[in-house]
Amino acid sequence: MNDTIVAISTSLGIGAISIIRVSGEESISIVNSIFSCKDLTKVESHTINYGHIIDDNKEIIDEVLVTVMKAPKTFTAEDTVEINTHGGIAPTNKVLELLIEKGCRLAEPGEFTKRAFLNGRIDLLEAEAVMDMIDSKTEIQRKMATNQLSGKTSNLINELRDDMIQIISNINVNIDYPEYDDVEEITNDIMIPKITKLRERIEKILKESENGKIIKEGIKTSIIGRPNVGKSSLLNALLEEEKAIVTDIAGTTRDIVEGQIKINGIILNIIDTAGIRETDDKVESLGVEKSIKMMNESDLVLFVINNNEELTSDVKELLEQVKDKNYLVLINKTDLPSKININELELNNNRIIKLSIINNKGLEELKEKIIELFNIGNLETKDPTYLSNARSISILKNCLKSVGEVENSLKNNMPIDMIELDIKNIWEELGKINGTSYEEELLDEMFKRFCLGK
Repeated sequence: MNDTIVAISTSLGIGAISIIRVSGEESISIVNSIFSCKDLTKVESHTINYGHIIDDNKEIIDEVLVTVMKAPKTFTAEDTVEINTHGGIAPTNKVLELLIEKGCRLAEPGEFTKRAFLNGRIDLLEAEAVMDMIDSKTEIQRKMATNQLSGKTSNLINELRDDMIQIISNINVNIDYPEYDDVEEITNDIMIPKITKLRERIEKILKESENGKIIKEGIKTSIIGRPNVGKSSLLNALLEEEKAIVTDIAGTTRDIVEGQIKINGIILNIIDTAGIRETDDKVESLGVEKSIKMMNESDLVLFVINNNEELTSDVKELLEQVKDKNYLVLINKTDLPSKININELELNNNRIIKLSIINNKGLEELKEKIIELFNIGNLETKDPTYLSNARSISILKNCLKSVGEVENSLKNNMPIDMIELDIKNIWEELGKINGTSYEEELLDEMFKRFCLGK
């Protein structure tokens, strides 16, 4: 981290301005070597300076504004300079080229944020929130990223670790200084409620983090059913556009068709699948296999049934498979005479919605039911402070398992001094969530996902 890095922080293309970011010990002197009108090494920190970028022949490359920010009060906690050039590929690339010639190294994806983490400016959860903020598509996603950037999510983990270090310290004092009368003696009976409370808090964070996953990734929703029941028509109606081809010919949809809608700020990633039926058509049969795979991987299954057809054995069989998932059964074509017996379905009536897509009836009821099913109304009004990253949630799940094992060991009267090491391992594992402890390979892999220049 002793070198000075540079990258274009704005999208490369035609625009009003481009921003080139430079960070490192020599950032101010390097930019000063190609800047006219003022000596940047003598200006005050956090000032904007007007001038020109020039090459070695004193030819003006561009008219610019240069922001000088001196360590440690910068994003990377290093000296940082940002050059605002006119937007456009040619001037931006030329300035970048000059900076590299003068000694800058082209930054790797996410390297500015990585330096902010390594320099103690932000923790790992806050670093991940930077990309969440950039990727946010809804207001609630923005709020969640803001809370994570502010450190609110990190506090959830820090509080757990603080309580655990108190337990570890007390155990160590008991072991090393048994003669101290003013220190509480830690016995199994005292430890069990402490560990039980810790387990319950982790369970609460994990449960609420399911909301974080929904906010960040949306609800993966598959539309399932036999051919010609109205799956593609439902997709088009929800998207309010003709995304999927709709015909009377069975097997028209042979591959998945996707789209997105927002319901109360939560994204529904909707997948229209091939109609499920027995078929000798090789291409269509591949589509059917993919449909079943999508059904099993979805957060929500919209199972569409034709009101004007009798229930077939394959439909009943598939309905049995979705019973253990979040599902809604949509009885479509209610404008036609009914030929189905709803009682044969043996399903929760609260999960059945009647539609007439052709007449635009039942769609609002469907949306309301999805809001109810995923508690979206409360998600929109609550302050979203959740773990939302798969890495963090996976670590916390492992910690929960380990805490459960410690709890069982205590109940089986295992000596405290033997359990202390397990508790310390959990404490260290929790530190991986916010980066108190980390592996270099993990950082490299994580920051590769970031934008260049961020």
